[in-house]
Amino acid sequence: MKSEQEREQLIKEINILLNQAYDSTLDEIYTLLETIEEEEDLKAYDKAKKEASIENSLSWEEAKKELKTRIKKEVA
Repeated sequence: MKSEQEREQLIKEINILLNQAYDSTLDEIYTLLETIEEEEDLKAYDKAKKEASIENSLSWEEAKKELKTRIKKEVA
């Protein structure tokens, strides 16, 4: 994990590149970032589902309902 200072520097450098990018490139980057975010959400969901099944604390129906709700909120 990066330090706060390293993170801020990286964001500054990314912003410089973004400001120089074509609109079509920005659209592609945005789509890619959305895809990455969705994949991370699915990984977190799968991990939580596995942990819940071990603990037997969350039914599959409850898990599906939560995932649908989360995806709808993120898309909105």
